[in-house]
Amino acid sequence: MNQASSAETEQHGVSENNTQAAVPVPEKLLQIIEAAMLAAGQPLTIQQLANLFTEQERPANSLIKESLALLDENCSKRGIELKQVASGYRLQVREELQPWISRLWNERPKRYSRALLETLALVAYRQPVTRAEIEDVRGVSVSTSIIRTLLERDWIREVGHRDVPGRPVLFGTTKVFLDYFNLKSLDQLPTLAEIQDLETFEPELALDHPKTGDDPLIAANESAATDDEDHPPDAIDTADNEAE
Repeated sequence: MNQASSAETEQHGVSENNTQAAVPVPEKLLQIIEAAMLAAGQPLTIQQLANLFTEQERPANSLIKESLALLDENCSKRGIELKQVASGYRLQVREELQPWISRLWNERPKRYSRALLETLALVAYRQPVTRAEIEDVRGVSVSTSIIRTLLERDWIREVGHRDVPGRPVLFGTTKVFLDYFNLKSLDQLPTLAEIQDLETFEPELALDHPKTGDDPLIAANESAATDDEDHPPDAIDTADNEAE
């Protein structure tokens, strides 16, 4: 390379080995992103992080992604981790530290009933699915309170209607479901072959999420689930209709 070409290369900030110099991540930007995630209490997308800045100071999305990568690296030896889930990125306590952190709560977190877990698993793996199709697999009726609990928790939602007589509602999972169980997409669900028994379904998805105090939704679900296990579908449906 002659001197003129070398000078021209230096003038444009391009070296022989690199086509473009990497833009360093400003320390202030890293602090803002970390603080925003701690304050938000929910996952944040790249766009939401970009919206923290005015139009004049807004960094490029690529620089925000570099900041997230650096933040993830900085957390590698800390008690928190950067996790990408369906709704975006969030900072959270490392899963392997949960046995110690859960002791911050005086009461042991309640476990979800088998009936609710079976219903949720069938929606997750067979969606879109109707209530009748869930009942066909389980062999017993799905309690109205279980469906209501899953809807109120925003773990499932109505995604349409089956094109058959009566047009029954089709259910599918939500981004909230994926976020709660630390999943970026449904592809990250454990395979059915990996779940030999339903009891393993709960720890696989980290269902023992710490909660404070009593949860009326879980309590209602558990009481209804007891009846759900002991009655055939027709008996449960009749009881639900009379109650309504």
